[in-house]
Amino acid sequence: MEEQTMQNEDYGHFDEPRGTEDIDLAQFDDDFAHAEVEEREFETIPDGKYQVNVERAELTRAQTSGNPMLKWTLRILAPKFRGRLLWRNNVMATRENIKWLKTDLHTCGLDLDKLSELPASLSKLINVKLEITKRTRGENENVYINRRIVLEDGGDEYDSAARNALAPF
Repeated sequence: MEEQTMQNEDYGHFDEPRGTEDIDLAQFDDDFAHAEVEEREFETIPDGKYQVNVERAELTRAQTSGNPMLKWTLRILAPKFRGRLLWRNNVMATRENIKWLKTDLHTCGLDLDKLSELPASLSKLINVKLEITKRTRGENENVYINRRIVLEDGGDEYDSAARNALAPF
């Protein structure tokens, strides 16, 4: 399956290497060898409900099984951890997986007649606002799509409305 990606224009287009064959990095080898690594710790995003924006949706394959997968990149808008990213993966391996994927797509306002229409429809998922639940079980972090958030004006008022819509956990 050819990888297909749709992304928010603000997210950037850094996935597509251009002209890298002419870049000689050897000139930086000495500096790189002597550079110290700065330890960075990010506070783990706790379990709970969050409002997010769909930044990216891509069809790819699951690393372990090789099954087709819809990979979602979600940027938190509210209530806490604004700007941080969460991911959701819909692996397509069983009828139950397909049912969950269809439900997620419907929740986002994307109703397809056939799953084969998804690649051409990925752009319709970008910038959709959602309420999600993040839940950790053991070492696995899961993200569940609860509902789509639709504001009547759909403009910049979203941020102020979202800021107070959910109580912090």
